[in-house]
Amino acid sequence: MSVTWRHLPAPAREIAAAATDAVDAVRAHDAEAYEAATARLAAAERSGLVLGTVVRLLLEETHPDGLDSDDVRQVLEHCVRAAAQWRPDVDPHVVLVLLAGALGVYDPGEDDAPPDPSALARHAPLLVADLLAVAGRPVGSCLEAAFTEIARTEHQD
Repeated sequence: MSVTWRHLPAPAREIAAAATDAVDAVRAHDAEAYEAATARLAAAERSGLVLGTVVRLLLEETHPDGLDSDDVRQVLEHCVRAAAQWRPDVDPHVVLVLLAGALGVYDPGEDDAPPDPSALARHAPLLVADLLAVAGRPVGSCLEAAFTEIARTEHQD
């Protein structure tokens, strides 16, 4: 089933479409489609916020009693091992930064080698796809939830 995202503003629509394409490419182990989709994510302003929100929501769903350091390690290891089967360039540090950022505990000023935005865009869909597989959820519903959460937060501010 294809989601059109017509109700979203154009920039959000592009993020949703690129994220969906990237997750689909992860599932298919399609490197060419993945590179194209993650390049679109890297160019899309606020894609990190959207994907970070998706990751946080999926972590909350799959760990309803909260996460401890062992849970974070297991999520990290599972994602990196799954991705390494077809993406030997997967960087565990970048995945850890994505996890810590989604949980609100990452400070780039304290990181000796913070990943650049393109590295984050290349790794975020790997983490999202892995968490979606664990949760048994479609990407579309998680993106909808993320956009709803972001809109709610922005309206409160």
